[in-house]
Amino acid sequence: MRNLNPGRSMENPGVVAGGPVAIRKQTLHDQVANRIRDLIIEGYLEPGSRIDETGLIEQLEVSRTPFREALRTLAAEGLVIIRPSKGAVVRKLTPQDVFSMLEVLAHLEKLAGKLTCERASDDDITALMALHNEMLDLYEKRERLAYYKLNQAFHSRLAELTGNETLQEMQRNIQARLKRIRFIGNRSPDYWAAAVAEHEQMAQALSRRDGDALGEVMARHLMNTWERVKDSV
Repeated sequence: MRNLNPGRSMENPGVVAGGPVAIRKQTLHDQVANRIRDLIIEGYLEPGSRIDETGLIEQLEVSRTPFREALRTLAAEGLVIIRPSKGAVVRKLTPQDVFSMLEVLAHLEKLAGKLTCERASDDDITALMALHNEMLDLYEKRERLAYYKLNQAFHSRLAELTGNETLQEMQRNIQARLKRIRFIGNRSPDYWAAAVAEHEQMAQALSRRDGDALGEVMARHLMNTWERVKDSV
């Protein structure tokens, strides 16, 4: 089995390669799910590949029960497929799957940008801007996985601030299925720089509460993601 470089057991959590992960207060189930999710996002577990349960349990130093519970969580997120009596595989998306989800997500985030500018408090906006600035710090350090996770948190928080639960649920479901795709969108320095430049535009629109401008740049950002990943799907 390929060395997945877990670096520590679940009983002694610390830092995942690529950036810090706050898991010390999480349950063992959450810790295991986070580790497997990271392995999928970073490509250690490749799309379409069978998950070697015995080998991965040994490398992660966990028991079978929390491991299987974690797989069920990831299956609910759309990252893996559990096949009765045949084990689990990493879900492989088709190019049409990816384009369709990015297309819908672009419209959802366009609406989210507009509603957040209308409904969020000043403190909420300040907190979002702080997240953006943390992302820039991680970009300067080239901590790609940590940057990616904070980026996901930024978009999730922005959706929450709309106060629209239906929008949040749809955004959350699609975002979960696109985790690996969104990560590879920053695989080259040029692609990552372009994505950061788009986030700078988002921050500028957010700071002046220009919902239309924020929505437009967020939608463009998602469709530009397709251009960055379409040859890798």
